Amino acid sequence: MASNFRYSTQDHKFIIKEWLDGTKILGLKRYRDMFSLEDVDGILDQALKVCKDVVAPTNDDGDTIKAVFKEGKVTVPPSFHHAFQYVAENGWGATNKDKDNESAMPGLLYGAVHEYMIAANPAFVAYLGLPGGVATIIKQFGTQEQIDFFTPNLFQTTWGGTMCITEPGGGSDVGDMLSKAYPTEDSKIFKIKGTKCFITCGDHDLTENIIHLVLARIDGAVPGTKGLSLFLVPKIWVNEDGSLGEANDVVTVGIEHKMGLKGSATAVLNFGEEGNCRGFLLGAPLNEKGQGEGIAQMFKMINGSRVDTGHCALAVATVAYYNAAAYAKERIQGRPIEDPRGNRVPLIQHEDIRRMLLSQKATLEAMRAIIFKGYYYLDLIAFGDDPEDVRQAKRYIELITPLIKAYCSDQAWLMITEAIQIHGGYGYTEEYPIARQARDVKIYSIWEGTNFIQSLDLVFRKWALDKGTVFNEWLQDIAVFVKEKSESPEFQRDMAMLSRALKAYSELTKTVFGYMQENIHLVPLYSTRLLRVTAELYCGYLLMQQAFVAQEKLVAGAGEVDFYKGKISSAQFYLRNIVPDVIATAEIIKDYDTSAMEIPEEAFNY
Repeated sequence: MASNFRYSTQDHKFIIKEWLDGTKILGLKRYRDMFSLEDVDGILDQALKVCKDVVAPTNDDGDTIKAVFKEGKVTVPPSFHHAFQYVAENGWGATNKDKDNESAMPGLLYGAVHEYMIAANPAFVAYLGLPGGVATIIKQFGTQEQIDFFTPNLFQTTWGGTMCITEPGGGSDVGDMLSKAYPTEDSKIFKIKGTKCFITCGDHDLTENIIHLVLARIDGAVPGTKGLSLFLVPKIWVNEDGSLGEANDVVTVGIEHKMGLKGSATAVLNFGEEGNCRGFLLGAPLNEKGQGEGIAQMFKMINGSRVDTGHCALAVATVAYYNAAAYAKERIQGRPIEDPRGNRVPLIQHEDIRRMLLSQKATLEAMRAIIFKGYYYLDLIAFGDDPEDVRQAKRYIELITPLIKAYCSDQAWLMITEAIQIHGGYGYTEEYPIARQARDVKIYSIWEGTNFIQSLDLVFRKWALDKGTVFNEWLQDIAVFVKEKSESPEFQRDMAMLSRALKAYSELTKTVFGYMQENIHLVPLYSTRLLRVTAELYCGYLLMQQAFVAQEKLVAGAGEVDFYKGKISSAQFYLRNIVPDVIATAEIIKDYDTSAMEIPEEAFNY
């Protein structure tokens, strides 16, 4: 039911034009001759129309026709082909990831466009996005010959792309992978042998070729992640003149039968079954210690994909929210609690429905705030004119990436359950769209490193960046904001809560650092909760920034009054209902219940 695509551009316009310094990004030397703040509304409105008219109608086909594996080949629904070609030809796709493409939008702007596309059909967008991601890695680490040879077709999505990491014998244990690479007479080319699974867009019929980024261990390399190298492995071999040659011994074994995203082919691939799979080494050969560059190269793509994954979760959950809000306004059910004999009223007039709707609205706006803060930093990193801006952006994007990926994907699942609840029994049926959103969204907490892995990354790595100075500076930013705004009469209650949460969180970090020295097992026991409260504190801070902007706009009599009042309500709800979890969870962690570790394994049989 393509009619389930409901979306709004208003929050993105607010973020770009009023909250974040969109003028600064669009005024960077890279963009100042191409875009201005006056262009934002037109670009976003047009993008939403394209997604509604062209992309959204394919969503049903993805869920019903699905990606199909037959006789060794994968096909996608026919409607995907038209949408894929239209989006690519009209500049809404992977060309926006090409830093040398003069018409490419900044991430702050394209992020909004991309969000509408995800929302319109989340199974479709990976086919568009992955080629650009692969091309970006080639441009960063490849030779000029490789850049010229591969990237034009990838950015134009004439060719598809994948990243091949996971193997049947090892998912998150990347260092244990078994795929091998063997030298040939040509030092640039290796024979590849191995099996990769859960490969998004691993095979399909949308493009004439697919370029796989394959992690493998060169024969003789050291064990573990340090021994891995990265290879460009075409599905169809590419001749020296750029024409396509014969098949490259890359065999699709099958595709997964998934809970959701059924139009997205998730493949199992065999490389080198016949001993004739060839790949180009990306970057330098093994060093004298037998170490490769593959894991560092791949993580450049993975970190970008983690931001995209959190964004995908937000987009899917937002569609569910907009549908729930529309349903609540239309569905007549029940009577006011103070007048049980009165007329029946729309669902939205019931107290608990309003709580569920505002919980979704506030949390989704918090997620969008942290995601677009990330895009803002990424734009500065790529094209910032001020070296200090670039330095600070690099430090902060490292810190918030695990928050974007894990917090957003966890909360999206929970927000969709609220949307289902608002629909009542209809929410549990496939005749209404929310069931599909639930099925589609769940994978994002697993993709690109499970959320537990993200939490360990935050606590053990990101807290320790630059000997802890990045984390301390980040906390200090929140502290300065609290100090400056704590006496503001409009939001005194909310700022007081943010202040209490900051204090509790700061004390909690000291407790956790103590656990690292005294009982390391307590850290992974609580790390996912540590990530959650870190995100809640930061999102509370960001939403209060937005609330102050909205209040200023109301006082000035500018813009949509209901929108600005809604922004303030979202911030207040989040600060009063969600941020207190920081304080409560801090007490739980400080009390360190270890019953989960002490229970006998056999007790889980009962």
